[in-house]
Amino acid sequence: MTARNQLAVIVYAPALVGKDRRTIDSVHGMERALPGLRLEWRLSKSGRPIILPQRDAWLIESIEEGGFPLVCNGDQSHPVTVWGRERDGLFSAGGQAQFEVHAKLPLDELVTASAAAVLEGVSEGARALWGRATPYEAAVDIAYQTAPTLEGPPSPRRGLPALKPLEHIRAPEIPYYLGWLNFWSAAAAEAIGFPDPTRDAELLTRARRTASGGWVVQLTDTPLDLDNPAHLDALKRAYERFPQIGGRAAP
Repeated sequence: MTARNQLAVIVYAPALVGKDRRTIDSVHGMERALPGLRLEWRLSKSGRPIILPQRDAWLIESIEEGGFPLVCNGDQSHPVTVWGRERDGLFSAGGQAQFEVHAKLPLDELVTASAAAVLEGVSEGARALWGRATPYEAAVDIAYQTAPTLEGPPSPRRGLPALKPLEHIRAPEIPYYLGWLNFWSAAAAEAIGFPDPTRDAELLTRARRTASGGWVVQLTDTPLDLDNPAHLDALKRAYERFPQIGGRAAP
């Protein structure tokens, strides 16, 4: 599997506290969402999968520096991976340290069909404030919205808006970019003004509530492909609708 064929998931949550069970809950949420998935292997230094007979206990004991080490499905030809890390408050929204959960999955038919459930499972398990799931190639383009250039400010591709770096976002519940699938907690949805029954009628046809009162919102019916003019237009419209995302709205 190449990076081009991957679905990249990342969610942002409040920082871990001690031996925090959100590490296990985020992994469990991912497993429940994808039929047959078992993330019960770690990787050796050489990259060889090693079975974890007591995976949950190992994860709790392996929490270090606000994150947890990579676990995977043990299939090197069809790898699914997840790991966690802490983002220091100096580089986080509102100056508050955050717990990030990252996952990568092959963008095949099964994952495409289950992607919204995967994002929801990881987000709810981590008690995330917001998150997204996006095909790798579109995620690269979106990253240019925040990446500084040698001249200073970002220089986004494809006419997308420039966004503030995460550390310049005033509150951690405000998303700082969009993806194909977006998880917005109840606090995040309130911060950006979603949903508005009139302005969000189209988005609501591809949105669903989560158990915690948040939302999973899908921008396009099929995985986001920014070479598709309709997909690029959908992403641009979403940025226009939610100027708070990326810190573009006036305080």
